[in-house]
Parts: sequence; C-alpha cells; structure tokens
Amino acid sequence: MTIKPQYKIAAIYFAIGVLWIFFSDFAVGILFERIEDITVAQHIKGWFFIFVTGMLLFFLIQKDVNKITRTSAQLAESYEQTIHGWVRVMDLRHQETTDHTARVTRMTLELARIAGITGKQELKRIERAALLHDIGKIGIPDASLIKPGKLVDEEWDLIKMHPQIAHDILSNISFLKPSIDIPYAHHEKWDGSGYPQGLKGDAIPMAARLFAIVDVWDALIHPRVYKDAWPEEKVLKYIKEQAGKHFDPHIVKLYLENYPRIKKSLSAA
Repeated sequence: MTIKPQYKIAAIYFAIGVLWIFFSDFAVGILFERIEDITVAQHIKGWFFIFVTGMLLFFLIQKDVNKITRTSAQLAESYEQTIHGWVRVMDLRHQETTDHTARVTRMTLELARIAGITGKQELKRIERAALLHDIGKIGIPDASLIKPGKLVDEEWDLIKMHPQIAHDILSNISFLKPSIDIPYAHHEKWDGSGYPQGLKGDAIPMAARLFAIVDVWDALIHPRVYKDAWPEEKVLKYIKEQAGKHFDPHIVKLYLENYPRIKKSLSAA
C-alpha cells in the first residue's frame, strides 16, 4: 500500500516528536536537579526541537517536491512527443509539405523574438501553436487535401474548415488550449476578409499575425501540386503588397527588414 506524502510526513513528525519529548525529558531529569537549570534546559531543548524538526520537514517536503517536479517534466515531455507525433502523421499523409511545419515554426519563433517576444514560456507556447497550425487538416478528406489541380467550391469549403476542426480538437485539451490561437486564426486577414471568424486588425491574435506571413512565404516559395514555386523576389514583393490587406503592416515591415536573419533561422536547427 502506498502512503500519501502528507500522511507520511505527518507520521514521521509525530513519531519524532513523541520520541524527542520522552528521551529529552528523561535526560533533563537525570542531568539537572535545580529548578532553574531544568527550566533553562527545557527552553534549550524546545528551540533545538523546532530547529531539528524544521530542517527535517524541509528535506521531507523537498524530496516530494522534487519527485513531483520530475513527474511533471516527464509528463510535459510526453505531451511534446505527442505533438511531434501528430505533426509526423500529417507530414506522412501530406508528403508534399514535408518539413513545412518545421520551417514555419523556426521562422515564426525568430520573427516573434524580433517583435519583442522574449519570455521563455510565451515562445514555447508559440512553438507549440506553430507546430499544430494544420492539425485541423486531419479531418479533411485526402481527395480535397492533396488534390492535384484547382479545387471546386465544395472542396474549398471543406479545406476552409480546418481551423475550426483544430479549435474543436485543441479546446478540449487543457495542456494545448493556450496554443489554440495560431491553429484557429492563421487564416484570418488584417482587412477582415479571412476565415473562419472574419477577424480584423488587432482582433487577430499576435501569434497568428506573425505566423500568417511566414506560412504564406513558405507556401509560395515551395512547389505545390496546384502551383510551381515562386521566385524569392516575387514572394517578398507579394508580402509587401499584402501589408494592410492580408497582413499586419507593422509585422510586414519587421519581416522584410529582418528577412535575412529570419531565413537564416532555418539552418540553425
């Protein structure tokens, strides 16, 4: 039978307290006869008891805290492996975009740092969100998702459902719910013409605004079944033209001014 930590600590404290009182009172009774000496000894042993048991409680509690910390770290690592497993499934299913997720994640993190986001926890949240940006496509039929050629309206409507599917998946997972902004809003546009919510301007989460530029860059500069790769100059020109339309103008400025640094992040892994 496993004893809960709080019960174990209380039992140890109680046992030591009983033994201490019994043996210390016995020792004081043998060593001292005068009332004044016994009083001083009782004071000393009382303070000593507080010190010793305080240290004991500290080490007992610290031991359990370390155990909980290790367990939490192992659990977090398991979650991270699960995320990468999901991404791997998507890459295997959609061979054309292999490494797309890794590229856009690295570049988005670099752009986030340039935009002034430096907190370790916030960057980790953005990393998870970027990794999971297309998790909603797991619910899109292959016939539409990897169709060579132009999609008909019905197929395009299916593709446009993937942010909502991502929201429905991630909103029920407490560990990943904070990272829902990119999967749910990376197809929103600055002018309000995006989907699925039609958000406009600053109503679009910052992480999604950062990611949107990188995602479009990667989609244009690499070939797809429905298009050839664009020349780099044409891609950058398009991004500049979409400032204030598709993209946040301030982030476009940051992206273009720091493009060599952002692109270099791809080789930093």
